[in-house]
Amino acid sequence: QVQVVESGGGLVQAGGSLRLSCAASGSIFSINTMGWYREAPGKQRELVATITSGDSTNYADSVKGRFTISRDNAKNTVYLQMNSLKPEDTAVYYCKANLVLSGQYVHRNYWGQGTQVTVSS
Repeated sequence: QVQVVESGGGLVQAGGSLRLSCAASGSIFSINTMGWYREAPGKQRELVATITSGDSTNYADSVKGRFTISRDNAKNTVYLQMNSLKPEDTAVYYCKANLVLSGQYVHRNYWGQGTQVTVSS
């Protein structure tokens, strides 16, 4: 089985910073793209940022220049450094890992349980 666990959410004032972490563990053969998504109340889940196994990154326009995604392949971990936070960044942030389990040959997506980020004005 695989576990994807996020951490690092919390309450911060506008203009502040937070760093989210997401670690994947279990019988993993390889991890491909990892990414962060968010879901605000009453809204659909949306992409925030993704990073491939080759460190190619992609960002939502709303976070470009403020958020930075990175990963540590040795630790099966992805990070999201969030700076200059705005109230509209308030959401539950979810991590997704696209990976292959040991002994299998199929890519599957695994989601974490989410971590709350609240930005006060």
